[in-house]
Amino acid sequence: MITVEHLSKRYGDHPAVDDVSFTCTPGTVTGFLGPNGAGKSTTMRMICGLTPPTAGAATIDGQPYRRLGNPGRRIGVLLDASAQHAGRTGREVLTLAALTMGVDRRRVGESLDRVGLNGTAARRRVKAYSLGMRQRLGLACALLGDPGILILDEPANGLDPEGIYWMRGLLRDFADRGGTVLLSSHLLREVEAVADRLVVIGRGRIVAQGDKAELLAASGTVVRALDPAALEAALARAGLPGTPTTDGGVVVQTGAEAIGRVAAEAGLVLLELRPAGSGGLEQMFLTLTAGDSVQEAVR
Repeated sequence: MITVEHLSKRYGDHPAVDDVSFTCTPGTVTGFLGPNGAGKSTTMRMICGLTPPTAGAATIDGQPYRRLGNPGRRIGVLLDASAQHAGRTGREVLTLAALTMGVDRRRVGESLDRVGLNGTAARRRVKAYSLGMRQRLGLACALLGDPGILILDEPANGLDPEGIYWMRGLLRDFADRGGTVLLSSHLLREVEAVADRLVVIGRGRIVAQGDKAELLAASGTVVRALDPAALEAALARAGLPGTPTTDGGVVVQTGAEAIGRVAAEAGLVLLELRPAGSGGLEQMFLTLTAGDSVQEAVR
């Protein structure tokens, strides 16, 4: 289990992460979502003991990462697929990791096979690897110690559609066998397909979290009018403030009937009126993080 409690990180006056709390339980995949600069990578680095928090704490099965005796046997981590020795072969990278963790070296070949790196790829130096191959090698390292927990930051970057489908199946199988997965990704449709729970972060703070189905079902109603300004004014007069979407619509936390009555009384022509959840995770994400995307000076 991963437990994050009131985690905060400041760089000078900039709050990269602000009072973030959530848990990831065994048997589940948790999708950790947010725009660039929202604090996802900083949070994951704090969980893994790479960045000291300003306040709060994160634990792995009740212990801080740095106090785990042999962390690679408890938790597999992939935060940066490029952080591998470019002059070593893929097999050498995994062999050194196995020696460090005290893992039987026979698992090296098994891990390479598991992530789809054949003998030829294993003998190549990492500097000759594509980004997708580095992702596979990084995942092989994360799985090498047979951990019960995975923390993966954008693991599908550089993978082709077949590779993305393969990774989805691997993570789903890992969780179904009792594993815990914390997954950050910009591929929202893939997260929607594999995740059980969602944690959405914007400007360093949690803006939504919970069961995926419940969040999608409770995400409000999308309305779009021929005259957006008049619609906004009518909703405000009725005490129904909304959140703008990127396509000119508004998401209002009420039912379609109430919105339709407001529009009718104001003589407005509606172009769209539907449950926000029908747009899936992508629509919910855009709604919750509208205006939150910033330059990623600190992640």
